Amino acid sequence: MTGLERACTIALRDCLGVKPGESLLVVTDGELAAIGRALLEAGRRLTDRAFYLEIPAGGVPGSEPPPGVAEMMARVNAVVAPTSRSLTHTEARRAACAAGARVATMPGITEDTLVRCLDADVHAIARRADRVAEILTRGKVARITNPAGTDVTLPIEGIKAIASRGLILEAGQFGNLPSGEAYLMPVEGAAQGIVVVDGAMAGLGVIEDEPIRIRVVDGLAVEVSGGEEARKLQALMDKAGPGARNVAELGVGTNDRARITGTILEDEKILGTVHVAFGNNASMGGTVKVPFHLDGVILAPTLVVDGEVLLEDGMPRF
Repeated sequence: MTGLERACTIALRDCLGVKPGESLLVVTDGELAAIGRALLEAGRRLTDRAFYLEIPAGGVPGSEPPPGVAEMMARVNAVVAPTSRSLTHTEARRAACAAGARVATMPGITEDTLVRCLDADVHAIARRADRVAEILTRGKVARITNPAGTDVTLPIEGIKAIASRGLILEAGQFGNLPSGEAYLMPVEGAAQGIVVVDGAMAGLGVIEDEPIRIRVVDGLAVEVSGGEEARKLQALMDKAGPGARNVAELGVGTNDRARITGTILEDEKILGTVHVAFGNNASMGGTVKVPFHLDGVILAPTLVVDGEVLLEDGMPRF
């Protein structure tokens, strides 16, 4: 097998658990069709019920796929979605899981990321995600600081964290592939402070200008400042509407093979980083259903939950 063939097989066989006789739907678009076809071929080696659907590329992460796609996703055992925009936080994905489908989303995936990050100890990555999720779930308040100026407090009491383990084996489960994070939505309307995105921003890529500085008051991004990337983020939020300013997620990366590439699928999984997302939190049990969900990666963070240090200047303590 080539590296790509091996990675696609691991994704479908080991991570998504596709078995002979099961139905598999590959949802992709024109930008990632080559990876979509590689997954289709790997799927055909596992089951005789592998199907392929190509949708238009474009749109922001969290926006819905075209009409009819959700129905198709809900009628199969497993879905794998290498798409240029994320389908993770969409009604289509939620409906598919509610119908019992196992769904693996791969927004913005590249061949390099697929091959490198799936050739890893997926069980060690999952164990780290489980440990962090346990700490977040029992926590009351999380605080993030970093050398670039982040200092934000996120109340999380009573919120169940999700371990994105990369092992999507039970009916109704979902997650990214490659994976490796634990995340939860903060209490709505409660986060306060400054978030400085100095690693990467979903929809914008690697931060190459000055970091994006986001002032958060009562759970909303009330001010976005910095360079060109900040202006672009401001424009995206303005276009999507007030819900895009909601502090939607706190996430902690657990994948030791991931690195900054400009593709948020990989960037947010990096062991030693955290990310804060804005917009839709409905997939995590929240009330904000705006078609917008953008994650910002924070480098060298110190993350403290109720006095317990999970990360210190980017060094894991879990």
